[in-house]
Amino acid sequence: MSTRYEFRVLGPLQVLRDGRPVRIDAAKVRLLLAALLTEANHVVTVETLVHRLWGDNPPGRARNTLQNYVLRLRRALDCPAGSAPVLTRPHGYVIETAPDALDLHRFTALVRQGRAALAEGAAARAAPLLGEALGLWRGDPLSDLPAHLLQGVVAALDEQRLDALELRIDADLTLGRAADVLPELRGLIEQYPLRENFWAQRMLALFRCGRQGEALESYREITALLADELGVAPGAGLRQVHRRLLTATPDLIEARAVKTASPPRDVDLPVEMTTFVGRETQVAEARRLLGTARLVTLTGVGGVGKTRLALRVAAEVAPSFADGVRLADLAPLSDADILDRTVSEALGLRDQSARPAVDVIVSHLRDRRLLLVLDNCEHMVEHVAGLVLRLARAAPGLTVLATSRQPLRTPGEHVLTVPVLSLPAARGQADGATARPEDGTEGAPALAADAAVEADDPLLRSEAVRLLLDRAAGSAPAFRLTVRNREAVAQLCLRLDGIPLAIELAAVRLSAMTAEELLERLDDRFGLLSLPQPHTSARHHRTLRGIVDWSYDLCTEGERLLWNRLSVFSGGFDLEAAETVCAGEGVAREDVLDLLAGLVDKSIVVVNSSGDRARYGLLETIRQYGRRRLQEEGGTTRWRVRHSEYYRLTAVRAGRSWCGPREVDWLIRLRTELPNLRTALDYCASRGDLAGAGLEIAVNLARTRCWFFSSTLGEGRHWLERLLATGPGRSFEQDVPDPSAEADSSGSTLTAGALAMKAWIALCQGDNPAAETFLAECRAVAQDLPDVPSLAPVTYIEGAHAMLVRGDPASRALLAEARNRFRAGGQVGDGHMATMLWAMAEAFFGTRTSAVAARDVYVAEAEASGAEWARTWARWCTGLVELRHGEAERALAPLQEALARQQAIGDSWGPVWGLETLAWAVAATGDCTRAAWLLGAAHRMRRDTGVALIGLRPFHEAHRTAENRVRTSLDAEEYTAAWSRGVSAEDALRQVREKGTFRIEPTRTRTGGSRTPTA
Repeated sequence: MSTRYEFRVLGPLQVLRDGRPVRIDAAKVRLLLAALLTEANHVVTVETLVHRLWGDNPPGRARNTLQNYVLRLRRALDCPAGSAPVLTRPHGYVIETAPDALDLHRFTALVRQGRAALAEGAAARAAPLLGEALGLWRGDPLSDLPAHLLQGVVAALDEQRLDALELRIDADLTLGRAADVLPELRGLIEQYPLRENFWAQRMLALFRCGRQGEALESYREITALLADELGVAPGAGLRQVHRRLLTATPDLIEARAVKTASPPRDVDLPVEMTTFVGRETQVAEARRLLGTARLVTLTGVGGVGKTRLALRVAAEVAPSFADGVRLADLAPLSDADILDRTVSEALGLRDQSARPAVDVIVSHLRDRRLLLVLDNCEHMVEHVAGLVLRLARAAPGLTVLATSRQPLRTPGEHVLTVPVLSLPAARGQADGATARPEDGTEGAPALAADAAVEADDPLLRSEAVRLLLDRAAGSAPAFRLTVRNREAVAQLCLRLDGIPLAIELAAVRLSAMTAEELLERLDDRFGLLSLPQPHTSARHHRTLRGIVDWSYDLCTEGERLLWNRLSVFSGGFDLEAAETVCAGEGVAREDVLDLLAGLVDKSIVVVNSSGDRARYGLLETIRQYGRRRLQEEGGTTRWRVRHSEYYRLTAVRAGRSWCGPREVDWLIRLRTELPNLRTALDYCASRGDLAGAGLEIAVNLARTRCWFFSSTLGEGRHWLERLLATGPGRSFEQDVPDPSAEADSSGSTLTAGALAMKAWIALCQGDNPAAETFLAECRAVAQDLPDVPSLAPVTYIEGAHAMLVRGDPASRALLAEARNRFRAGGQVGDGHMATMLWAMAEAFFGTRTSAVAARDVYVAEAEASGAEWARTWARWCTGLVELRHGEAERALAPLQEALARQQAIGDSWGPVWGLETLAWAVAATGDCTRAAWLLGAAHRMRRDTGVALIGLRPFHEAHRTAENRVRTSLDAEEYTAAWSRGVSAEDALRQVREKGTFRIEPTRTRTGGSRTPTA
């Protein structure tokens, strides 16, 4: 015999198992059960449950804790995993109840029957049904649980009870029981003084009892109360009852006040057919705006889910509108002349007079409090804006919620941009999280995805991933999230930009393909995500191509041309780039800004104005569409060449500005532009005739230390190696005059510079074998160089190799010579780098006198340059000289200052060496526990950036000296513990900065520790 469960939520929470009470003591477990029961037989997502249990302050591992509560609930109900009533689903949990097992369901069914009977005029049948429904209530709903965590739930349940109560009183009035309901109405009005329907019913009951004067006085009382409390006049329904009282209308018995709080009969919205996933933030913000604004427009790219969000929000705020919610879908309209008629029909008006439809609408809305949803306004924005403005001025109780790909630009409009769904972390960021089956989960069908939920999988925090899994559960039941396909699922959602329509279409394809196969074919996303939808109206644009075609058709000819050309950019662009690359052949440069603004308005281009330069971008789906259109025009090559040329000039200008006052600005700009620079490098590398242009970009990026600044040394080396292998080819400068660029005219000079930069990067990586090879290539090319300045890069690499690999004091002279050659050739930035290495070599191998002299020269040059990056390294060099030739304590301040300033400008390379050098200095002061911690933290930074210290001889020797000093001073366990804490520190630089100057505690060491280093 199966177990029978009964649940009661219309009062304190109660559970019966086979007729016997089930005791559940833990408050959180009871709260979990209540959250499931209020949505019984529907999946409640993990996110919703976490919010119900903890509100806005969940614990660190809330999902794991939630899983524990689910297990405890199952234990309390004595139901094992995999059996009813508590079941696990891919992204949440569900409690299954029989139709009569939950009092809320019985209540709802009885009210539905009573409402239907009352509508049919069968009040005698309705009254007992509604009375039975209200008899199920045992007090306030869920009164034994924390009210602040169930505010929305309890309020909704209370509203349903009041709705049923109003229906039952209507039935009693119809049955002639006016005297019986008057005392009850008096109490209800005291409890709910602003609920207009109770006042209307009281007025009617008083009239039926022959007390017309009191009935009219009640109207005056509620009118004053509404004005004082809310600043509004009575609603249309209440005014109608008042008019009938004044005229003693014979059919008063049939008067039915319009509901003021829960008007399901007046809510004309389609029923949701699929789960609403995520969007909690947008729903809350839209509801907030609708509470204060009279026009809210949801904008966003096609397919982002504006309509779905609007319908959900409208349904949730419906109780706030006495006259309900109406939906007007404008997508099918092609003639603006019938816009007014369409809205009129949506409002349920059937006026057959000769009056203009807009006048009929105004007359209807003037005295109503109503929410009008205008969906898909983008193809007739101006006409919709005019209509909304007229209606808003004539009907003070009207609120409009519109969806459009561009704003209406109506006075008082509040625009809420609907973003794409939240995305999973980029590749590699969440590699540690895996979806693995675990014992105790329920059944095979949901095993893999459920395991991910139970393991607090970061992947399922993404709304895009949750939507894909939800839709796949319906269209591709065999699909599962597994360890094998989790990366493909994440990449699929990323490459589809988190656009809900694209993700839903991809979910359908999962019925016939794996996620990996789908990902492989995504370059043809418009063909791949085009599915036959014979039963779907055209308004839904149920293909990805269709919805983007719709946006394209709404653009002007100039906007379409610009959209196509903007597709050559990667990762964003600024106005200057758009004007330079895209102007010409039908698009005037002076028109680019206006065209760009038009594309922003139409949600084609997104803009970020948080910085000092506005940054624009295209979603990948929009970009690919533009690229296809560009290919159809036959213009891809022409505009890609212009794109590459623009970024060549950008790199050249950055190289010329290196080691100047705008040095950091250029570093930040180059880091921002890396996606475009990579695209240009790849395109040049794919064409042998443009390899020279690519080399110019790569060399100048290395010259500006862009790869160092961004901690992407390996990538810089990759591009140099690839382009050198392709051959120098020719540069754009041979075809496009460039009087401002410092481009080398000699292929051998350019090659020598590229080889030198490649060798320099290998040296910094500690890759000595490769550095030796590259140095030999430099020497071979140097034989063909025409003049002394051209030899400077080779001399520089000779000196750097001598210092870093061989630890040779002769490096001092070589670097000094390279410095002089760079300066003679006017290469200020390169000369500064040679000065820095020369000062460094003097610090490691020179005397105190020569080291101090070189440092002073370097510091003076750095200060004079106005370059902040150079100044940070000047402070580091000052600390190094003090450490090697002065007092270790005096080295701490400049080293810490260098670290702080490098972190402030976003430098990812400098702190790797700053932290290591600071560890040497702290060890030399005798504070060996702190030094061990710093050595561990520096080790982690080198590991993260891929630097091998052992290949950099002077640094490695100084490191060994410091490490030996610390190991001698501490026990093995003390050293290991401190070093391990440093390695595991998540933000070592922040901790160093917050701890300030290091205290010197030589007494902490067993040997006493020398305050002056012996390196």
